[in-house]
Amino acid sequence: MRLSKFGYLIGEGFRNIFTHRFMSFASITIIMACLIVMGSFTLLDVNINKIIDDIGEQNQIMAFVDEDMSAEDATAQIQAKLEAIDNVASVEFMNRSEARQNFMENYDESFMDGIDDETFRHRFIIQLVDLSRMDETGQEISQVSGIVKVNSPTEYAEKFISVRNVISIVSLALIVILVLVSLFIMSNTIKLATFGRREEIAIMKMVGASNGFIRGPFVVEGLILGLVGGGLAFLAQWGLYAALEGRVTSDLGISFIEIVPFTQLWPLVLVIFIAVGVIVGAFGGIIAIRNYLKV
Repeated sequence: MRLSKFGYLIGEGFRNIFTHRFMSFASITIIMACLIVMGSFTLLDVNINKIIDDIGEQNQIMAFVDEDMSAEDATAQIQAKLEAIDNVASVEFMNRSEARQNFMENYDESFMDGIDDETFRHRFIIQLVDLSRMDETGQEISQVSGIVKVNSPTEYAEKFISVRNVISIVSLALIVILVLVSLFIMSNTIKLATFGRREEIAIMKMVGASNGFIRGPFVVEGLILGLVGGGLAFLAQWGLYAALEGRVTSDLGISFIEIVPFTQLWPLVLVIFIAVGVIVGAFGGIIAIRNYLKV
């Protein structure tokens, strides 16, 4: 493509954008909203998957002791039975005071107001030999007299998987709706430009201008709107993610949940946002101009 022709396409594309400023602003805003919703649900899904993977790597089970049993009775009557179970590597007893201290290490101390040692139960921390047999071993542990409840990582993993599945369905539905809305707003923005130049387009068709040449400025307009929307959405997503990361790691005091740093994710997020924005913009331009090429 000659430089003069390329300059014409770019110039006309920008001119169309500033001719209909409000609609151009609406197009960029809708694209941003679509990408931010898509990005937020996707990043949430990434973090839930990480939590599930981290839980899956844990090879320990927590067994809670009957509230009526003292620490001495629990260690004397239960620990040996637990150690005798196949697939158990080690058994560690944790009394109420130690359980409270462990809880304080994971949560902000302000959460502990009014909570004393008696709120917690004596428990056994059981390390397993074979992680794949966790459910089977958990069932055996629950049958030991004096054990009233067994918590295993697989229980939490299943809950997170259920949450992830719901998020995936909701995000997919929202993304489809917002992409359609983005295409509608984008194509109508560009239709305003094509309507204002319909006579010029008809003359160009009659003198032999190709469809590609006529379509070019409007596709460029869509590309620019999509590119700007994708770039702004990326910056907004970065800010939102950073704010959430700071809140989870400090304000909420939840130290056992690790948020995937945005520094590990931003290259892929940027590429996806720009690509989706450009594709939606270009497709919107093609849809908008197609009727005027039938002259």
